[in-house]
Amino acid sequence: MKTKSLSIVALLLIASMIMTACGTQQGAVETVVVEVGGETVVVTATPKAMKEPVVLDINLGTEPPTADPSLATDTTSVDVIGNLFMGLTRLNQTTAEVIPYLATDWSISDDGLVYTFNMRSDIPWVQFNTSTGAVDLVYDDAGNQRFVNAHDVEYGVKRTIDPETASTYAYVLYIIKNAQPVNEGEEGVTLDDVGVKAIDDYTVEFTLETPAGFFPTIASMWVAEPMPQWTIEAAAEKWTEPGTIVTNGPYVMTEWVHGSEMTFVKNPYWPDADTVQIDEVHALMIVETSTAFALYENGELDTTPVPLPEIDRVKADPVLSAEYLQAPDACTYYYGFVNNKPPMDDVRVRKAFAMTVDKQSLIDNVLKGGQKPAGFFAPPGIFGRPDDDSGIGLPYDPAAANALLDEYLTEKGITRADLDITLMHNTSEGHAAIAAAIQQMWLDNLGVNVKVENQEWSVYLVTVGKDTPLADVPQIFRMGWCADYADENNWVYEVFNNDAGANRLRRGCVDDTCQEVVPQEFDNLTEEARSLQDPAERKADYTEAERLLSEVEAAYIPIYFYTINQVNKPYLTRYNPTVGANGWYEWKIDWAAKQAATQ
Repeated sequence: MKTKSLSIVALLLIASMIMTACGTQQGAVETVVVEVGGETVVVTATPKAMKEPVVLDINLGTEPPTADPSLATDTTSVDVIGNLFMGLTRLNQTTAEVIPYLATDWSISDDGLVYTFNMRSDIPWVQFNTSTGAVDLVYDDAGNQRFVNAHDVEYGVKRTIDPETASTYAYVLYIIKNAQPVNEGEEGVTLDDVGVKAIDDYTVEFTLETPAGFFPTIASMWVAEPMPQWTIEAAAEKWTEPGTIVTNGPYVMTEWVHGSEMTFVKNPYWPDADTVQIDEVHALMIVETSTAFALYENGELDTTPVPLPEIDRVKADPVLSAEYLQAPDACTYYYGFVNNKPPMDDVRVRKAFAMTVDKQSLIDNVLKGGQKPAGFFAPPGIFGRPDDDSGIGLPYDPAAANALLDEYLTEKGITRADLDITLMHNTSEGHAAIAAAIQQMWLDNLGVNVKVENQEWSVYLVTVGKDTPLADVPQIFRMGWCADYADENNWVYEVFNNDAGANRLRRGCVDDTCQEVVPQEFDNLTEEARSLQDPAERKADYTEAERLLSEVEAAYIPIYFYTINQVNKPYLTRYNPTVGANGWYEWKIDWAAKQAATQ
């Protein structure tokens, strides 16, 4: 009896020591192996408090329009989704190499048309409990724990393709057999005919329209992620709110104060949670880069882009210059013309406006971040893009531009003062500065006074969509494109092809909202190139397509290839992936150094 009593006392003492560990974080479980009375005993205790959580403070730059994988089209939403959900594959944040994620491996049929993915069976669905503040595992009505499976992938892909979902990014999945006709409502085909199928609980098969070596990258994209059918059907459009949303990735959303901030905590049930060092991500939604930069300088943000007016000061400052990063980015900044709205429905006007933007001057005097002038769309690092010395792109030539505009005005019997043209951009100090500079170029070089307007991001995305009534869209709009995968198919085809792409330029539209289009030579080339197997032939098609779009049609103005211009605190180790979401789950913080710096 005495030995037993001592054992109990020892166990209680050990448990007490565990529970009084220093710190503030609640709810984790610790185990200790000890010897008591000659026996090995495992003591498990839930501490009252543990170490202080490691917190990352960032700025999203705007309100994410959505956290729904089927509906996301922008980088802000993609960053959020990429940390909440897992795809079959993911992209290495430094090399952009496709690596397994939900899938353990995959195989390809001899004809290149069928991809079969074998999946992990240990990824649980989880949900944040707003009442208890805990992350809960999810169970079905029969009491069985829900793990991500092939049926969830099939549902997610088909949900994106389903026209009732109204996904404007569904075209990315048109490489899947019957995806396009189903998404466009063609009679005689249904979701059952789409080429994605769960072979068993942890094997999913995709059948493609044509061979596509880039398909494993598409399998990494948010629109192809598994989705929780039971939650979506129960909560409808409210399913992405904290306390309702069911996710499976490294982080869980705990708070979304719309228009203000979001909070994410590490998912303790994620099988790879031990590799995630940052416990909590606090994300603001500050649109003004100057405000965000001031918070960074005050120690309230760990990383942020550098505002254009501050770049010279940052480079000259001994502290900030050591924290400054400038690097290439796989993104392109461009101005789109609404090709079916006067006066931009005339190629002479489009060329005149394109040829009076001095891109190098813009970079030297406004941007100052090492950007490169763009003559065509795809930036360096994208397979199939034209060579840098190809000479593709309209030159800066105000004299030729004025001759073209004069010809147009004479034919129409109007003057420059009669031109009513609006340039629109989403709300941002940087975009405003660029717009003001180009507005002045058009006034100085063409004698045309262009109005400039801006809209909040989520509203703006709708305004510049091809389905918006023509009277409600501007003649010129600002947009950027960043790689989803490193292939020209993701650029000229998925963005500008007027039959299958987003076609915000409204090229070849028969009606005002582009319900019917007439393919041009560019569209035929980009359609052909995606199915070619010879890399040289693909590049030849894409090079010609780039020339047609920027020079012959002058359908838009490629302005510059992005660079990253940001500052990062010395205690933060982060990645800047050229493709895909920012994976906070791989970032690291020297917590002691951050605490010392912010006290």
